Amino acid sequence: MHGLGNDFMVVDGISQPYEFHRNIVQRLASRHKGIGFDQLLVVEPPINPETDFHFRIFNADGSEAEQCGNGMRCLAKFVRENGLTWKSKIKASTISGPVTMTLEKSGLVSVLMGVPKFAPEDIPLRRDEQADTYQITTPSGQQEFVSLSIGNPHAMVFVDDVDNLAIDTLGPEIGTHEDFPEQVNVSFIQVVNDEQIRIRVFERGSGETLACGSGACASMVAAHLQGHCSNNIRVDLPGGHLFIRWPDKHKSVQMTGPATTVFKGQIRV
Repeated sequence: MHGLGNDFMVVDGISQPYEFHRNIVQRLASRHKGIGFDQLLVVEPPINPETDFHFRIFNADGSEAEQCGNGMRCLAKFVRENGLTWKSKIKASTISGPVTMTLEKSGLVSVLMGVPKFAPEDIPLRRDEQADTYQITTPSGQQEFVSLSIGNPHAMVFVDDVDNLAIDTLGPEIGTHEDFPEQVNVSFIQVVNDEQIRIRVFERGSGETLACGSGACASMVAAHLQGHCSNNIRVDLPGGHLFIRWPDKHKSVQMTGPATTVFKGQIRV
C-alpha cells in the first residue's frame, strides 16, 4: 500500500503467526532483492478492551517506529478491505499511545494523531529548558530548528526553497545529531502562504520519503506556532498533499489524506 508514495508492506498478524527480526525486515525492504518499502506495518489483536487493534511499525532498517501518519491511513483501509472490521471509525494502540482513524465517505482517511508535546524530555532532545527554537552545529554549519513530538520525534527547519536543498546531507546530519538520543525525523519547510506549506522529510531509518504524515502534522504545528500559517492548512509533499487541522494547542492534530492498495501477495519468511 502507499499513502502519497510513502509505501508500506502491510501484514495481517492476527490470522497468521509472524516474527520479523531486524535482518528479515531489511531483506524484505530491499527494492532490488525484496518486496521494497519505506515501512513494514503489522496488525495485531488489541492489547486492551478499548481498542480494536494494536499496530506495529518497522522502519526499513528493521528498527521499530512509534508512529506513522501515512501508515495509519493505510492500516485503517487494510483492516476494512480484509474484513477484519466493518467499522468506519477505528481505534488502535501503537507503542506511542492510542490513535483513532475514520474512513470518510469521500474515500479519504482521517487520523487523530494526538496532542503535540514540546518538553525536551518528551521529544527527546538534550536541552535543559523548552524553547520556541533551538540551534545545533553540524558539518554544514549552524542549524536553527523547531522540535516537538507527535508520537515520534521531529525537528523542523524553515527554508526558502525545498527544491534546492541538500537533504541527503542535511537530513542525516540533523537526524543523527548527538542532541537527539533516539535520532529524529527532519522536515524542511517552505511557507507558501497562510493556508499552504511545502515540505520534504528525511525519516529515521528510511531516509527521504515521498510523504510523511507525522512530519506533515509536526510541520503544520511548527509553522502555525511561528506565525506562518493558520491552524487548518494544506501541506504539499513530493508525493501529493495532506490536509492538516489543529483546533487548539490542547487538542489532537487531525490529518486527512488518501490510502491506496497497490497489490496483494504471499511470501515465505
